[in-house]
Amino acid sequence: MAKFSGRLATYPARALFFWYFALITVGTSILLLPVCRGEHGPISVLDAAFTATSAVCVTGLTVRSTAHDFSFWGQLAIAGLIQVGGIGIITITTFVTLGFGRKQSLRQRIVIAETLGTRGGDLRGVLKQVFLVTAFIEGIGFVALWIPNLFDDQLTYLDGIWHAAFHSIAAFCNAGFALWDDNLMRYQTNVPVNLATCALLILGGIGFPTILDVRRNWRGTWWQRWDGLQLHSKIMLLGTTALLVGGTAAFLALEWDNVLRDLSLGDRLLVSFFQATTPRTAGFNTVDMAALTNPTLLIIMMLMFVGAGPCSTGGGAKVSTVSVLALLAWSKFRGAARPHLYRRTIPEETTDRSVTTLLIFGLIAAAALTLLLLFDEPNLPHADSHGRFLDCSFEVVSALGTVGLSTNTTTTLNAMERIVIILVMFIGRIGPISVMIALSRSERAPHFEYPKEEILIG
Repeated sequence: MAKFSGRLATYPARALFFWYFALITVGTSILLLPVCRGEHGPISVLDAAFTATSAVCVTGLTVRSTAHDFSFWGQLAIAGLIQVGGIGIITITTFVTLGFGRKQSLRQRIVIAETLGTRGGDLRGVLKQVFLVTAFIEGIGFVALWIPNLFDDQLTYLDGIWHAAFHSIAAFCNAGFALWDDNLMRYQTNVPVNLATCALLILGGIGFPTILDVRRNWRGTWWQRWDGLQLHSKIMLLGTTALLVGGTAAFLALEWDNVLRDLSLGDRLLVSFFQATTPRTAGFNTVDMAALTNPTLLIIMMLMFVGAGPCSTGGGAKVSTVSVLALLAWSKFRGAARPHLYRRTIPEETTDRSVTTLLIFGLIAAAALTLLLLFDEPNLPHADSHGRFLDCSFEVVSALGTVGLSTNTTTTLNAMERIVIILVMFIGRIGPISVMIALSRSERAPHFEYPKEEILIG
């Protein structure tokens, strides 16, 4: 892994660490200001830090009510933190640097290219496209969410505008913050709100490289468009579709006689599709997560672990990472030396990075869960825990995947547990990016090599 020492150009992970930490610190200070206080008075430093971290890391886990514990200015600060954290600090700082005409070193250009998923070229143009795409999608999302608010008796005209803007930003940035205490449960069967939110979540989570690649290959027949896409884009589109379809079918089957039993067939499909979309690092919910069955919670945990795409506003181990490992396993099963897809061979370096990334993710999740259980009544027998192990596991995976879903556990965490979740959210946001950049460096040629010896596997 990259070291957090030395020059920023040599160790890019240090830049990510510094800027995200700085933004969280600034955000915490802003949320503590009297002007940001809501109707319930001031909040503690720990709660402010938790909220700022959750916003910057586009997670959505909350220990205070966004609607009541923060004023309009506090909510505006949270929206700003979500926006900046969603598109990436290094993207913004690089855009500012290029805007002032400063020259970038080769190492800095490589770091930017890896972050945006591009291979060199006009970085200024790519960064501008990222901003334009973000503004366009969030603008369309704002209109789509604002129109239903016009018919909501609980919202004034100005409140409707603010709710639409806030939720559009939160949805595209895959942050599950909502201005309702029940999140989006009041819109459970509202078709326009559900579909608009899902579209924002999917576009934000699929990654800027895929969006820009689709945009470049938009002309021609459907086959020409598909054939012109890069392999990464094809994997992301196929993987995302498979997860959405599989997640929807699983939720529909497992909750048919539970939370879906009183809904019509159309509403059941709508709710199932939304709940299959939101675990992809979004964090919104239209059903009570604590009311779901254990098999459903396990499926959602797996979706949260996979997460979104690289260079996106989401987190998780990434769809492409899991897809590459699935292709690797299938190729080994068939006896092939390397995984192949669409007349392309996936390099060994890519499969090695995928294995390493997934392993690191799993180790971090296990370590965080152990700490959470240690701080959560460690002497309590399992028979008396009443499902606490599952609740803590769900919370850790949600935080590490920067999702924001919870089985109503977040507000019950003690101070030490909240600190653990803060660290996990921070690692979940910068960890995969830092690891991938660090592992993408060219390797040094060894001066010698030891004799090989086989190890029994499986």
